[in-house]
Amino acid sequence: MDERKAALIFKAFCDENRIHILRMLTSGEKCACKLLEELNVTQPTLSHHMKILCDSGVVVGRKEGKWMHYSISETGGKAAVDLVKELTTTQSGCSNGSCCEK
Repeated sequence: MDERKAALIFKAFCDENRIHILRMLTSGEKCACKLLEELNVTQPTLSHHMKILCDSGVVVGRKEGKWMHYSISETGGKAAVDLVKELTTTQSGCSNGSCCEK
């Protein structure tokens, strides 16, 4: 995964409201109106958070009538988990062999 996509994923997780939204979505798809009620934010603020979550790929949205319905993307969630594992797993040995020789 390239650094730009990785940064979008981490951006999705670096705000308290977005974490709250993700926790709400763990029980299944939610209409934006339900998210608005729970978060006590304005509609433009919710839209901003949802754009960041959707841009990361962790959340997907679908339009039904005048409302958007959001859910956690299974593939986006897996990509986020894989990214954290990739960035926190150390690899043994040197890439060019010269860093350990002194």
